Amino acid sequence: MFPQHSDIPVVTLPLFPLLDQHLLNLLQQLSPEEWNLPTIAKQWTVKDIAAHLLDGNLRGLSFSRDRYFGVDSGPIHSYEELIVFLNSLNHQWTNAAQRLSPALLMGLLEWSGKQYHEHLCTLNPFDHAIFAVAWAGQEQSENWFHIAREYTEKYIHQQQIRDALGAEPLFSEELFRPFIRTFLYALPVAYRNRTAPKGTIIALQIGQGAANEHRILRTNNEWVLTEVSEAQAAATIIMQPDTAWKLFSKGISPETALAQVAISGDKDLGSIALNMVAVMA
Repeated sequence: MFPQHSDIPVVTLPLFPLLDQHLLNLLQQLSPEEWNLPTIAKQWTVKDIAAHLLDGNLRGLSFSRDRYFGVDSGPIHSYEELIVFLNSLNHQWTNAAQRLSPALLMGLLEWSGKQYHEHLCTLNPFDHAIFAVAWAGQEQSENWFHIAREYTEKYIHQQQIRDALGAEPLFSEELFRPFIRTFLYALPVAYRNRTAPKGTIIALQIGQGAANEHRILRTNNEWVLTEVSEAQAAATIIMQPDTAWKLFSKGISPETALAQVAISGDKDLGSIALNMVAVMA
């Protein structure tokens, strides 16, 4: 019997069907012109992102369920080399997917999304994941974190589509909080080269109210996420959800984001948070 949800740091698995259905409901309304709209994801159109989401489902099933890896990456010696390899795979897929009709693409998204969710439900959340969450600085991750990372991939790419279409963003408490809580595992990584006295706290507030504040703490030699709320933060960064998802997925630059956030306390220390990246980029 697998551990209960209360034991899992960030619960995302039950949200996959809901997130996928939101996507399908949106795509079913699109005109031919809207499928080809440009997005914040560099040179990808709405259709390209939908195809990339399909690739995520199919790749996940092949790798994790079927243990079939297909393409041999050869030796990869650095994070940068991994990014080059992944970008090449993504480019190959989106080029080939130009041949798929929107109707076929939606049908494959619906089928593969269900298959992938069913597979993820078979994984013990605390077993070793097939891939580590590299952007969180991990060389080995547990399945719950791998699943949460997959959730953020689906969430981010759907947000990119919604942004291009001017559609309602997915900022409900149910969908957004697990997304941002997963992304926050990249915050200590953003500060890893910055020393500070033991006990220093950095607070990042996304949205209104103290309930949306998240903190990292400096221990003897590293930064860690913390629930400590009594101590005063050395720096507090406040931003809105629309800025957060774009910034932390490299949709906008730290320089652009700086005009959209408020930093109190040590502004130099606080501004480091704007360099957090929680995607493979």
